[in-house]
Amino acid sequence: MCLAIPGKVLDKQDCDGALIGHVDFGGISREVRLDFVPEVEVGEYVIVHVGFALSRLDAEEAAKTLALLREMGALEESEVRTPESEIP
Repeated sequence: MCLAIPGKVLDKQDCDGALIGHVDFGGISREVRLDFVPEVEVGEYVIVHVGFALSRLDAEEAAKTLALLREMGALEESEVRTPESEIP
């Protein structure tokens, strides 16, 4: 089974024609290709699969997806924070 996980875009830059960004998955930041979502802005959420952001999604949808993944046992509570947990 393959999973695509929501993450928050921390930055983005053009690297020799490839759009690259760092995406936060609840405290773990990974480099992700953003070529499929060039319109994404820093602070927005994307769905990532095998290092590629596939689509944008809003913070509410990201929280729902993360909650479902936890419910299925695909994520541990300590591994990924929901977008609501980032709101002061």
